Amino acid sequence: MSYVVLARKWRPTQFSDLVGQDHVARTLSNAITSSRVAHAFLFTGVRGVGKTTSARLLARALNCLGDPDVQSKEPLPGPTPTPCLKCAACREITAGSDVDVREIDGASYTGVDDVRKLQEALPYRPARDRFKIFIIDEVHMLSQNAWNAFLKTLEEPPPHVKFIFATTEVHKVPVTILSRVQRFDFKLIPARLIAERLASVLSAEGIEFDEAALSIISREAAGSMRDAMSLLDQVIAWKSDKLEGESVALVLGVASRQVLHDLASAMVEARTQDCLRIVEQLSNQGFDLSHVARDFLGLLRDLVVAKACQQPDSLLDLPDSEKTDVIRLSAAANLDDLMRLHQGFSAGFDDILRSGQPRAALEMLLVRLARRPPLLAMDELLYRLGALEHRLLASAPKGAPTRATPAARPVAYERPAANVPNRGRSREPTTDTPRRPADRDTDRDEEPPDKPTVAEPTPVESGPGQSSEQRDDHQTLLASWQELVDTIALERPDVAAVLEHAVPIRVDASQVHLGWPPSSTLNQQFSSDDLVKLICKARNDRGEAATEVKIEQDCQEVAGRATLAAQETANRTRKLRTLVQQSKKDPRVEEAIQILGAHIRDVRVPENLR
Repeated sequence: MSYVVLARKWRPTQFSDLVGQDHVARTLSNAITSSRVAHAFLFTGVRGVGKTTSARLLARALNCLGDPDVQSKEPLPGPTPTPCLKCAACREITAGSDVDVREIDGASYTGVDDVRKLQEALPYRPARDRFKIFIIDEVHMLSQNAWNAFLKTLEEPPPHVKFIFATTEVHKVPVTILSRVQRFDFKLIPARLIAERLASVLSAEGIEFDEAALSIISREAAGSMRDAMSLLDQVIAWKSDKLEGESVALVLGVASRQVLHDLASAMVEARTQDCLRIVEQLSNQGFDLSHVARDFLGLLRDLVVAKACQQPDSLLDLPDSEKTDVIRLSAAANLDDLMRLHQGFSAGFDDILRSGQPRAALEMLLVRLARRPPLLAMDELLYRLGALEHRLLASAPKGAPTRATPAARPVAYERPAANVPNRGRSREPTTDTPRRPADRDTDRDEEPPDKPTVAEPTPVESGPGQSSEQRDDHQTLLASWQELVDTIALERPDVAAVLEHAVPIRVDASQVHLGWPPSSTLNQQFSSDDLVKLICKARNDRGEAATEVKIEQDCQEVAGRATLAAQETANRTRKLRTLVQQSKKDPRVEEAIQILGAHIRDVRVPENLR
């Protein structure tokens, strides 16, 4: 006799045997008991969760003729939720040979002609059974014309006809059909229930096993009982005397739960070398590292749930032994740290799947997460800031304001656009949380600069070949030009901003002579005629006599001479540099650096110190 696979041999024969579909079993049983059985049903769900099995159970329950071994003068019983499994109807439905119960493959029964042939047989009563039952599997494969031909028949079939549809893609079924059937959604079966069912099957088969073996099979089944039975057949064929976790993991090519726990423990405890060794062992044994990464991501989720919930039993779909290990591992870690690990691994998971070198991608991800800097608790940070504020206020001079007024609000000075070499590598942040002072020794080669990069002041007072008297004359010229530009800024600040980059050659009662350096592009912002008009108007507004205004383009004479903008930049840079030096000597700043482990990166100057 040929071998019958476990999925067929141990297929449920009663509604009570359905695993993980209690809502379906109870609803159908109550409908049969109360004689409220609909004429059409639609069973939908993923593969291997019991749709076709439930259809056969319903067919047996509706057509059971009663136990032939029981002699009774009573009439034949009606539909029952507990079929006898001994009568001719029950045995033939189980074998698939009942003439009144037809199982049709929707993939090969798609045309409208097929539906018409079925409709022609509907008026005839069943040959022996109580109902004619049509079980159509993969019903979403029917064509649109076939569905249209079904509409009227499905809405008002003969009283002795029942339809049971099964599909994995319910979204392809027309809405007009869905409104004419009772829909039952079959759920994914929890791994815990799959493991319990496998344990009962193995006990009946007389095969020894351990919980680790059942855990691996139930996890790999991904909610499908048929997949679990097929995997069980496979591992029994490899070793039929006793199923152990290590041998099952080797046969299925998946990592055992203990290996995943060791990897999680190494990453949580920042043991990068152990992480790399575990990945090496998995790779040498031929495991699919993308599959390992998927299972490891699920384990990280379980760790977060176990840490976040006081009673995580209902949220952890794990056997009792694995659940204990997960709770013990999560108890030794911080919740925020576990969440950060899950988020970081989830972000890199897609890179592992897409990478041509999944081992390297997995190794680098594990090393980066294992070397994560420690988190600084928010309450600890707030405590430090409070202590710092208290000390700063205590050391402030008497009469000093304790809160900045709007007029003294700090503003950020822009760094001058000077080409200053960077004397130290700026360290890019590796996390949202700054390192503590104790962590600096691990990154001495990337020590941040202890002071902000400030450009040296540009000597705006001197030009090439200028004497001290010439420099003094130019400063006086700049002062006169500054007064005129300030007057223009009252009405046209945009024009004044451009004129600050022009070089004054002569500014007196008789003439205003300006020159644009050869490299300047600002002279294209406004036409010379417009600038002349505005300068003349500014002279009139100041009550000065009309003067001649002359503007030269690409003037070689003014090359290298200072402008108002350059002078302002140099003054601001000089003042900023002075403030940096002063801030480094301030004891309050030194105390802040000591408490928070900070570094001076920039200095913001209040308006009144500009």
